Amino acid sequence: MRIEHYLEASAAQDGAKTAIVSGEVRLSYDHLLDLSRRLATTLHNHGAGRGERVLILLDNGWRTAVAVLATWMAGAAICPVNPSTKAERLAAIAGNCAPALVIVESRLERLVEDCQALAALPRLVVGEAGSFDSALEAAPFVPAEPFPDTDLAALIYTSGSTGEPKGVMHGHDTLDAAARAITRYLENSAFDIILVVLPMSFGYGLNQLVTAMLSGATLVIEKSFAFPQAVFETIRAERVTGFPLVPAMAAMMMQARDLDPSLFASLRYLTSAAAPLPLAHLDWLRTFLPHIRLFCMYGQTECTRATWLPPDKIDAKRGSVGIAIPGTKAVVVDETGEVVAPGTIGELVIEGPHVMRGYWRNEATTNRALRPAPDTGTLRLHTGDLFTADADGYLTFVSRMDDIIKSRGEKVAPQAVEEVLCRMPGIAEALVVGVPHDVLGEAVKAVIVASDPSLTEREVLRFCARHLEDHMVPKSVEFRDALPKTDSGKASRRLAALPANPTGSK
Repeated sequence: MRIEHYLEASAAQDGAKTAIVSGEVRLSYDHLLDLSRRLATTLHNHGAGRGERVLILLDNGWRTAVAVLATWMAGAAICPVNPSTKAERLAAIAGNCAPALVIVESRLERLVEDCQALAALPRLVVGEAGSFDSALEAAPFVPAEPFPDTDLAALIYTSGSTGEPKGVMHGHDTLDAAARAITRYLENSAFDIILVVLPMSFGYGLNQLVTAMLSGATLVIEKSFAFPQAVFETIRAERVTGFPLVPAMAAMMMQARDLDPSLFASLRYLTSAAAPLPLAHLDWLRTFLPHIRLFCMYGQTECTRATWLPPDKIDAKRGSVGIAIPGTKAVVVDETGEVVAPGTIGELVIEGPHVMRGYWRNEATTNRALRPAPDTGTLRLHTGDLFTADADGYLTFVSRMDDIIKSRGEKVAPQAVEEVLCRMPGIAEALVVGVPHDVLGEAVKAVIVASDPSLTEREVLRFCARHLEDHMVPKSVEFRDALPKTDSGKASRRLAALPANPTGSK
C-alpha cells in the first residue's frame, strides 16, 4: 500500500478527527488531506512528478508533514535533510539525489542559493517570509492512473565509514511493511496521540508520521528537545499516549530536577531506538513511570526497525533488544553467512519486506550490505553490528564492526571529522574516537598532534562548529606529541581511545 493512502483512508474514516498538532496549529484529517493534495498539484506543476525527488529542508512542524505527504501524492520521492546540515554535506546529498525541486525553511534559503546543485532549481519557501501557503493550488492533484506501491518513496541519507552520504532507498512497499509490523506490536490505534520530537528527516522521526497516518492517530509535532520541560508540558496538555525517545533524551529526563511524574500520566508506552538503551536508563524509566509499557528496539535506516523486546520480557531478557519484528527474520551469522550457535558473537543480518532496496547510485556499497543467504539465496541486510542471540532467539547488541560513533542517536563517521580537523591551520595529525558519555551515549573526542603549540581546545571546537553538523562536533580535544600507531605504522583509533601518557597531554 502506498503511504499517502494511509491519510486518505484515515480521512475517510473520521475526517474531523485531529491529525496534526503543531504549536498553535491543529489540522483535522480532512484539512491535512486537502493541504497535501493541493501542494501535490504545485509540486507536479513544477516538475516534481513520478520518478523525481523532492529535497525537503525543513524544521519539524505541520508543514513538514504536508510536504512529505504531498510529495508522495505527486508520485515523487522525498529526500528529507536535517536543517542543521552544513553546506558541504548538503552539496554532496544534492549532487547525489539530483532533486527536481526544493522545499526549504526561509532562514535556510541562503544555504540553498549557495549550493550549486540546488541554486537553479524550483523552490518553495516555508516560513513567515516564504511562499509555501500561497503556493497551494486551488485544485487537488489527481494522477492519470494510480501509482504503484513499488515506486521509490524515500531517499534517507546516512553516512558510512568513509563519511560520504549514502541515500537509503525505501519504496512505499518497504515503508508499508515496516509500519504495519511496528503498529502491530505497539498496538497503535486511532485512540493514540503520538509525540514526535525526533527530526522527521531521519527514519525514527519520519516513522512516527507514517504510523500515525496508518492508525488514524493524532501526531503531536515538537520542533526539538532543546527545552525538555516545554515538551513535557505538551505531553500533559495534549494527553500524549506514545512517546518515542532516544537514550540521550532519557538521560536528560534522569538529570532533570524535581521532574513531576504526573506530566506523563497519559502515556501508554515509551519506545527507545537509534541506540541501545543503557540499563540504568531503562531501570530509571520503569521506576519513574511504572504505569507505561517500555519498548526497547533496534533498527537502522536501512530497515527502519529490526527488533523489539516485549515489555513483559524486560526482566527475563535483561539487556536484550528483543526478537525480529513481525513478518521478518533477524539472525546472527559468521563471516561465511552461516548462523552461529547461541551466545556466539557474530554479525546481525536482517531479512524481510521492510529491508531497503539499496543505496542510491552506489552499487558497490549496496552489494556489500545486501548479500544472498548461503542456503536460500535471499538477499539479507548485513548490519555491520555485532550481536549475540540466546537459545530463544533474543538478540543482544555487543559492538560495532567499524569505527562509527553514535552520539545523540546519530551516527558520526570519524574520518569525516578528521578531514575537517586536518584542514585547520595548526593541526598536523588527528584521530577521532568515541568515548562513553552519560547523556550522549558516546561523545566525539578529537586526539590531535598540533603543529602550532599555541593552538587551544577552544579554537579547535570553534573551527569544527563552523564546518560540521552539531552532532559531529567534538566534545573534547586531547593534544598529544604523537598519534599511537599499530605495528604496521597506521594510526590506531583503538589505541587513541586509551588514556594518554600524561607527558603527552597539553
